Amino acid sequence: MTIDPREIIDLALKSGASRAEVYQSSSISRPVFFEANRLKQLESSESEGTALRLWREGCPGLAVGYGDVEPSVLVETALELSRLNVPEEIEFSPPREAIYPEVGRSIEVEALIDMGTEIIARIRDKYPEVLCSGELECERDTTRLVNSEGLYCEYIDTAVSYYAGIEWVRGEDFLAVYDGEYTRGIPNPDPIVEQLLQRLQWAEANVSPPTGRVPILFTPNAATMLWGTVAAALNGKQVLEKSSPWSEKIGESVVSEQITMSQQPDRDPYGCPFDDEGTPTRFLSLLEKGRVREFYLDRTTARILGKQTTGNGFRPSLGVYPMPDLVNLIIEPGEGTLAELIAGLDDAVVIDQILGHGADISGDFSVNIDLGYRVQKGKITGRVKDTMVAGNVYTALQQTIALGADNQWNGSCYTPSIVVDSLSVVG
Repeated sequence: MTIDPREIIDLALKSGASRAEVYQSSSISRPVFFEANRLKQLESSESEGTALRLWREGCPGLAVGYGDVEPSVLVETALELSRLNVPEEIEFSPPREAIYPEVGRSIEVEALIDMGTEIIARIRDKYPEVLCSGELECERDTTRLVNSEGLYCEYIDTAVSYYAGIEWVRGEDFLAVYDGEYTRGIPNPDPIVEQLLQRLQWAEANVSPPTGRVPILFTPNAATMLWGTVAAALNGKQVLEKSSPWSEKIGESVVSEQITMSQQPDRDPYGCPFDDEGTPTRFLSLLEKGRVREFYLDRTTARILGKQTTGNGFRPSLGVYPMPDLVNLIIEPGEGTLAELIAGLDDAVVIDQILGHGADISGDFSVNIDLGYRVQKGKITGRVKDTMVAGNVYTALQQTIALGADNQWNGSCYTPSIVVDSLSVVG
């Protein structure tokens, strides 16, 4: 990073601030793009952002700069903004120095090109009529947090991500399938390619969906719609606002006893040693056999609730205060492969991709199935089109039939497939 955060803090204190904090984030990336089965573009990009929070007479001011910004400009802007705000409680982590070893490994652009070329070749070897696109990237991220009380935290991680998308046009029938991986190690595209080919095979024929209330199997790609609502219900801010249905249910059973959920911030590839307030992250038992065990909190939410922060204060963006968020949401697996789960269904729908944002904190949802299949007597018979599914997340998770042992990362959520008893299907 080009700007020394301690220089900014010293200048802020000399200019009239009583306390100050600098949060910096920078990245260097080398993305490779494929379009219509061909290499389209190579890029190399660098970005750096610096956020200064200061307090003058207890009033906060927050200023953000990008690139090689002048420290004096940040300080002047933050001081001016502090004049518009009322005093607030200052939330600072205790002083400590924690510089963590760099994690991950870099991959050369030539290797990314070879990987993308091979993925597309393998898919088109089986389905030559499809159009493939992709994005592969190696990115090195640095995060640094420093405050005037003696806190200095920093970590660097390097990761490789890739995404493959397939478009299959058959007359008026359009199909889009996508999948990818994010890893700090050596990427292995073989399982991803196999999954993409499997989905194309399942989608070769279109069939009518069952209607009414039927069992639904959510693959790991689609199951995050359910877990997003659960995560919101366990968010300390929602608890504070009394909008979570579980606000008063610590220790009570709220979903199927098959469901155990935790935060595990030391798990690759999304591990994070401290939050954006400088608090070390830690293991959290969120749900244990269906019972609420713990809510996740930032410093402000914890103080108002009379509790201690859980190390979950994260900034949605540089110009926003930290708020509760999770690191690595892990759902404990059940038993059985995806094929075995399918074999146990008589007449059901498998949902792999959805359109729309899913459920809000109420749990109610009504979404279009972007990619889904019908199961009849334990076998997938084809793809269902123009089909919607509706229900309530909390009710569905109380009626869980099975969890698979096929956990996969979808973003920073590590989830298996899940089968719920019945949701309303319209097609």
